[in-house]
Amino acid sequence: MALEVGIVGLPNAGKTTLFNALTKAGAEITAYASQTDKSNVGMAAIADDRLERLAGLVGAKKVTPAAVRVQDVPGTGPALLGGLRQVDALLAVADGFSGTGDPESDIETLKLELLVADTDHVAKRLQRIEKVAKSGDATVRKEAEVLREVLAHLEAGKPLTEWTGELPAELDPLTTKPLIAIVNGPGGIDCKLEAELVEMSDEEAAAFREGASALDEVVGRLKDALGLIAFFTAGEKETRAWTLRDGQTALEAGGTIHSDIARGFIRCEVIRWNDLLDAGSHAEASKRGTQRLEGKTYVVQDGDVLNIRFNV
Repeated sequence: MALEVGIVGLPNAGKTTLFNALTKAGAEITAYASQTDKSNVGMAAIADDRLERLAGLVGAKKVTPAAVRVQDVPGTGPALLGGLRQVDALLAVADGFSGTGDPESDIETLKLELLVADTDHVAKRLQRIEKVAKSGDATVRKEAEVLREVLAHLEAGKPLTEWTGELPAELDPLTTKPLIAIVNGPGGIDCKLEAELVEMSDEEAAAFREGASALDEVVGRLKDALGLIAFFTAGEKETRAWTLRDGQTALEAGGTIHSDIARGFIRCEVIRWNDLLDAGSHAEASKRGTQRLEGKTYVVQDGDVLNIRFNV
């Protein structure tokens, strides 16, 4: 399952423009969507020049970058923000272009909106759990006790990043998710320009930029916040990049590719991407001893090229 990020922002901050820049989805931009409008959803590719080099080495017919799923909700408020409870991180867009905006204040307002949404969510869950707790189930009664404490914490204006206890497994709070502030305007990211540039070829876009794409910075900050690494599968049919959390294993990498691979995992051929390029082929890498076999508990490193042997 792809990692997912949610985009939040106050009216006219430019969050849908950022969404379009990241996903090339071409979503309609309005002054402010109604509370009944659906979220925009798309995929944002993660640029990685190592992928193209590996694809060139093996003569890949198809090259697929790693990607994250991006969701842009049409406003704030508990109901709309509640749709982001399953995301892994949040991009908070602040107005830095209008001349009247205060990005720092906007980010604080968004944090408050997230806290209010969590307070509403916990209060409703507590109400449901208290009804079930009347049956005398000890586990449910314990959860009700914890939820009362969590609710008091939130009502005191404290986000759940400051909660020191264990939270109920199914709570999915918003205020514990990594929050990455994006200022749309001078001193930050020109979301409108980036949305226009993604419609051009890479060469044309580079001619308009003074440096690297600002979107690469956004994705880089997202990777850092989530502790993401990239691994590769390199074949003639398709060469592809994948994401994992730092510290995850070869078995989990197999599950990222396909559940059947994890289920039938046997062993994993591993080589560093630059060692493969230096060797020129998997066969030569094996002769040199730079390609090795690892088991399911091997911790995947950023830049590993994996070939997983499995049987189902």
